[in-house]
Amino acid sequence: MPKNRLEAFTDGVIAIIITVMVLELTPPDGGSFSALWSLRYTFVIYLVSFLTLAVYWNNHHHLFQIVKSINGRVLWSNILFLLVISMFPFVTAWVGEHHIDSYAPEMTYGAVVLVTNIMFYFLIRSLIKASGTNSEINKLLGRGYNKPFISIAGNIVAVFFALVWPPLTIIIDSLLLLLWVIPERRIELHVARRNKEVPK
Repeated sequence: MPKNRLEAFTDGVIAIIITVMVLELTPPDGGSFSALWSLRYTFVIYLVSFLTLAVYWNNHHHLFQIVKSINGRVLWSNILFLLVISMFPFVTAWVGEHHIDSYAPEMTYGAVVLVTNIMFYFLIRSLIKASGTNSEINKLLGRGYNKPFISIAGNIVAVFFALVWPPLTIIIDSLLLLLWVIPERRIELHVARRNKEVPK
């Protein structure tokens, strides 16, 4: 089946999630810069969540550049991926409200990041299975592709570091995000080569 509707649906859901996060931002109680400064942690976690969603969207877009068709398994894998990232507005607001006084918000935030990465990995595996062993995606992201495992392992560590100092969870997950800021270079190079081979 064609992939266009899945991509359009994913784009729309992520856009809505980001919009909901923006709407969760409330103005300061007073009209001074000191009142605005009191919301600094709320803005920091909003920025972290916004960048996290942007990185997921960017990698999702690159992933589907090397996919020609999908099946029902891929559709459900993508739905589960979207289900988890739809929790970002909730956990972002919770961390913004209770950034230091309790470990539960940061631990929950870390768990959402962890499960999102697991769902993204399952999406990759579903696409490989749907495309076949000789497909572009299997050759590029099949055996030997370890970046998801590094991220997932780091996310697990980050969740439990909330018990040591809650902000450490956010810090570790943000550092792990650097692995994905630049989407898979092998995909970009492959798509560039493929486009050159297509006659104008």
